Amino acid sequence: MTEPSSARVSPSSALRLFLNGLLSRSTLSEEAQASVLDLPGTLAEIRRNEDFVSVGRLLNHACLVVDGLAARWGQARDGERQITALHIAGDMPDLHSLVLPVASFGLQALSPTTILRVPHAALRKAALHPDLAEAFWRTCTLDAAIASEWLVNIGCRNAKSRIAHFICEMATRFGVTEAGNAFAFSLPVTQHHLAEATGLSVVHVNRSLQSLKRDRLAVLIGHDIQVLDWDGLQAAADFDAAYLHLGRRTREPALSAEALPPRMTIAGTIKDPDR
Repeated sequence: MTEPSSARVSPSSALRLFLNGLLSRSTLSEEAQASVLDLPGTLAEIRRNEDFVSVGRLLNHACLVVDGLAARWGQARDGERQITALHIAGDMPDLHSLVLPVASFGLQALSPTTILRVPHAALRKAALHPDLAEAFWRTCTLDAAIASEWLVNIGCRNAKSRIAHFICEMATRFGVTEAGNAFAFSLPVTQHHLAEATGLSVVHVNRSLQSLKRDRLAVLIGHDIQVLDWDGLQAAADFDAAYLHLGRRTREPALSAEALPPRMTIAGTIKDPDR
């Protein structure tokens, strides 16, 4: 059984995972890299199904997932929720709160989850490195790309393809796809979570999972997903990992402080809720 990268990750390891994600898409100086690894924070243990960011809350920190699985969610007036993204160890799902500190969505732990609350002030100080400010910007853009793909998934694919696409994305983000055409990985979600993430009823999720099993593409057993035919699963999902921008480090030079608009210089031009 292949364990996802979120298994038993320490705060320093989570910061390294966060840095590796930045480096996969951006070129950072050694000084900028050291600034990421030196970020301070406060650890918090979050129970399964517990919210750790609520809509409308004024934040003075961003949350780095250290261990476990977190969901981004929105909620209708009747209380029904829609999961709009999943976040694994090394992800900072509300990095954009650095410039938009009032939470426009919630964050919930789908499994027992450890987070590191990193003060906005420390992130702003790190972002004084222009290449790191650009890397943060690019990470937020990646989150938007994933959200866009999820919208396409809900709006354009049938139930079976939606579930297949969800599995493909998570397998790719966990990095387990290099194991070959057949592999397994742990993903602590329920069929109810899958329904919230794909805009389906639990009944349709169950039927789709049974269809994937009959076609010998993938099987969900408890919290373990067994991929039986990776190539076939990608075809069924209409999955192309390009939107995840994995390993696509930019060759363009980092933006200088002079090249950034005034509100993008981070320090001194944006009201700091920490003060």
